[in-house]
Amino acid sequence: MNAIEIKKLSKYFLGRKVQAVRDVDLEIKQGEIFGFLGPNGAGKTTTIRCMMDFVRPSSGSIKILGLDAQKDSVILKSKISYLSDTAHFYNHWTASNHLDFQQSLRGKSPILKDLIKKFDLNAKLRFANLSSGNKRKLSIILALMNEPEILILDEPTNALDPLLQNTLLTYLKDFAAAGGTVFLSSHNLAEVEKICHRVGIIKDGKLVATETISNLKQMKMYDVSFHAENLDVKTLEEKNTEIVSNLNGSIKLKIKGDINPTIAKLAKIEVKDLEIAHVSLEDIFLEFYKK
Repeated sequence: MNAIEIKKLSKYFLGRKVQAVRDVDLEIKQGEIFGFLGPNGAGKTTTIRCMMDFVRPSSGSIKILGLDAQKDSVILKSKISYLSDTAHFYNHWTASNHLDFQQSLRGKSPILKDLIKKFDLNAKLRFANLSSGNKRKLSIILALMNEPEILILDEPTNALDPLLQNTLLTYLKDFAAAGGTVFLSSHNLAEVEKICHRVGIIKDGKLVATETISNLKQMKMYDVSFHAENLDVKTLEEKNTEIVSNLNGSIKLKIKGDINPTIAKLAKIEVKDLEIAHVSLEDIFLEFYKK
């Protein structure tokens, strides 16, 4: 069952002069942790705002839990929790005041005490006196405390120390394992690799790829560095080979796919040293950003 279905979503601003999102299609299954990636200004936040009905799409449709994200916005807000990348609260209220206020709106939370303990929040302090990390803890607890069916998270681990980052990521894994769905927008590629089942990569408002993490890990990309003097590097050019640098005979190549044709060519020349390394998943993500 799909928890989220986005079809041909487009959003224009300034009387169609600025296209923030263009023909985005996405299907996200129930129980899935989906990473939504892209450089700044790519359209991630606009897509989320359309999902939350904070702005209306110019065209296309969004269904969440089988309901229309615009027509059924009020009902869906009782089933979705949204964590913004920026927090706006009442400075003179304590953390506890904020938590109590949400309970007055959405009902008593059976897990609130456990969340306060798990994330080590001092709920007695006024918001103005909280550190950036504690402000983020409060935002996270507010998002989790009413046990939503779907979590839409924008840069959730910002300002958290490494231990609390792991605490949150473990919680999200357990949440998805119990049938919840997570839509995660993040610049932290390590955390995306760690917990997401699939990722969608958006650039200039258009979705350029959707892949499972396991498929991305199987993509073969190599960095090849070697030293060979008086070599015409153009002889190494292949469709899948990029010459990254050539400085005084120290040559670096980036190879996508089969490395054997390049190795065969290197075997015919005098190579003084050679280093071959698999590129990281982060480098593979960045390759999609370039497309």
